[in-house]
Amino acid sequence: MAPALKVEQTVQEWGNGLGVRITSPVAKAAHLSQGMPITVEVVKNGVLLRVVGKPKLSLSQKLKAFDPKQHGGEIMDTQPIGKEII
Repeated sequence: MAPALKVEQTVQEWGNGLGVRITSPVAKAAHLSQGMPITVEVVKNGVLLRVVGKPKLSLSQKLKAFDPKQHGGEIMDTQPIGKEII
């Protein structure tokens, strides 16, 4: 089976290791996104990247996705509503 998308890239020095930049077209074709956990496996003819879960969302992404109507929300009352000690 022929690959759906094939690009040539160069391995570069990245800190104390090596890295390859995953371009936007490749990331889209592979359904990759920032924060997505992967495994890196050495195989017979190269290296295999495999998605192993859902991306971990940042706090700003979580807050953006939060819908008070769906999750119930909370009401912050500034007046005592029970037998609170003041």
